[in-house]
Amino acid sequence: MNDPRFREHFYPRRRRSVPAARDFTRRALKDWDITARCDDIVLCLGELAANAVLHGVPPGRGFRVVLLVTADGTLRGEVHDSGGGHPRIPQAGEGDESGRGLLLVRALADRWGVAERDPGKIVWCEFTG
Repeated sequence: MNDPRFREHFYPRRRRSVPAARDFTRRALKDWDITARCDDIVLCLGELAANAVLHGVPPGRGFRVVLLVTADGTLRGEVHDSGGGHPRIPQAGEGDESGRGLLLVRALADRWGVAERDPGKIVWCEFTG
């Protein structure tokens, strides 16, 4: 796609892919002159990338980060992975170490959700203009 408001990048299943995904997001926002909520957007995409590395990507595979700005000015970030399962936000009082990133995504993004893909899923978040 040659739309200047669309970017995507594929990352291998490695921990160092998470800061690379954050850098990719920050560069795209800078190129698009998006300054409002920049830190929130970068944090959310970093959390979704971390979840893909830790929980969503089978060994030997990777994940894709997609960023786009829609016609109404909404910024949408997606993380595509080929793993099974459905991300969930932990219930109050759970002692799990994982899942806290989705709490941040829920608190900071205007909308977020999960869509199916074959194989795997797309976890997305949106920030309205």
